[in-house]
Amino acid sequence: MSDIRHALLRRDPLSAAKEVLYHLDISLGSALQSSTGPTPGLEKSTVELVEEFIFHVPKDRNIQPKRMSCVQELQLLEIMCSYFQEQSKDAIRQIIFSALFSLQGNKADESRMAMLGKLVSMAIAVCRVPILECAATWLQRTHSAWCVRLAQVLMDDYCTLVPCAISTLQNICSASPRFCCQLITAVTALYDFSSDELTPPPALLEMLVGWITEDPRLLLLTFINTPLNSSLPLGCLEITPLLGLLRWCVKAPLAYQRSRKLALTNGHGESEKGTAYEELYSKLHLSVLQVFLMLQVHLTEQNLIGRLAVLPVESVAALVEEVSRLCEKLMPLPAANHIQLALDRLAQALQVAMATGALLCTREDLRTLCSRLPHNNMGLLG
Repeated sequence: MSDIRHALLRRDPLSAAKEVLYHLDISLGSALQSSTGPTPGLEKSTVELVEEFIFHVPKDRNIQPKRMSCVQELQLLEIMCSYFQEQSKDAIRQIIFSALFSLQGNKADESRMAMLGKLVSMAIAVCRVPILECAATWLQRTHSAWCVRLAQVLMDDYCTLVPCAISTLQNICSASPRFCCQLITAVTALYDFSSDELTPPPALLEMLVGWITEDPRLLLLTFINTPLNSSLPLGCLEITPLLGLLRWCVKAPLAYQRSRKLALTNGHGESEKGTAYEELYSKLHLSVLQVFLMLQVHLTEQNLIGRLAVLPVESVAALVEEVSRLCEKLMPLPAANHIQLALDRLAQALQVAMATGALLCTREDLRTLCSRLPHNNMGLLG
């Protein structure tokens, strides 16, 4: 391996990176074809080559790394796009993608994430489905904190920096539904309504509601296609976007009322943002309830009713705590209607989740869990 490294050091950065990618394809492809057991892993020396010549983290601190120019980096991204598009074997694509972008807990991880964000963004722009499918697997198996980082990059590229680019992202749903399911889960983790900056952009909200209204089953793709015996790493994203979307529907009226309070306190006029998107959140809430009913059919068919909690009680308890704190902060204001709407949505969703087997707890346990909340019109909470 030292001979390979010395040969790579004599090349220009783009040529060296292409050679490492070729080396990965040959070595891992051959290992996968001859292996009958678990997926083969990378040797430490190969990982070091990837880090040094693709992500430019020098093995030797005394050697100045050869940095790519912006043009060279774009060329490398195009080479990667072409490689994943032309590789006909999905297993090899997945293992190469994992070899490149699985986080190692070292200083190369920041470079990995920067390259990954650019590659997935490019794959969306030019509709490279194989890369999106690999990214979907990455989002499923990586710690949620890194998934949120990737989601932020994509939201910056397609919602913030060039708002009209959202139409390009919107078209990806029919090309790679599995990627879109994982992306929804990631963006609901990103936009948690903890501040105005972490409120879903209007264009994103409209796009997601359109996706889900057209095909509610989209939200269950990861769950349905994940083997029951597979063990996902601790801290990864939820198995469905349902909890995140429920959080959006419940917290939206409270968060927009909070924004109104801040605007009035700072001497600004009232924002029309809340009322403008009430209908979208109502549609989203209805879709979430419909998906719980679809989920019941799947759980019943797989004999999983009462055995598998899709909404963990701990996660529901955390949501109830968040809602309770928001309600307390809004109580002095004439916010009764907004609070009541949030509580009614929470009550409806939890009732349906329990009835369909997605939430495993008794009605009394739920009352205890929600005891800090104000009373709601449905009499199910507080």
